[in-house]
Amino acid sequence: MTRRFSVVAITLMAFITLAGASACGGKKPPVARATPPPPGSTAGSRPPSPPEPVVESEPVPVPPEPTIDSSDSSNKSLDEINKNSPLQPVFYELDGAELSAEAQATLAANAEVMKKNPTWVVSIEGHCDERGTAEYNLALGERRALSARSYLVSLGLTPDRMRTVSYGKEFPFDPNHNEAAWAKNRRAHFVVTAK
Repeated sequence: MTRRFSVVAITLMAFITLAGASACGGKKPPVARATPPPPGSTAGSRPPSPPEPVVESEPVPVPPEPTIDSSDSSNKSLDEINKNSPLQPVFYELDGAELSAEAQATLAANAEVMKKNPTWVVSIEGHCDERGTAEYNLALGERRALSARSYLVSLGLTPDRMRTVSYGKEFPFDPNHNEAAWAKNRRAHFVVTAK
């Protein structure tokens, strides 16, 4: 029985060897050979020497930081500009959107400020007193904002620098309920929205 087992084991080993050789196609694995050095180089040559350091000339002096003029509005935020109110409001008569001589003088002064600051974009807000319906006051506030804008355009400002909005009676300047408060609330108010 051991003899039979030996014959079977030898036959099996021979079969595996033949199967492995036929699976590779009978090809022999490639043999790595040394490649010759590229032409013009010599074997055992030294690597190139590092480049010579660059000699720096005198450093160029950095100009000093410009000083900021605190009165210059270009260096202020929009909140700071509007807090100081460079553009004054104009006031209207009851139920009116016509500009008085005083309102025209105020708008002329506002136009000069805007001409000195040509990048400003301004929102003109139309406001009313608390009397009247919400719809009526929104329409009246719009007419007031548009009348101020039209006058500024007549003074040479481009219309694309001004936006109009009506708040009607929603944002009173003076919350009291008397004629003095109402006179303050009938206005076109100016807000710088971009610079």
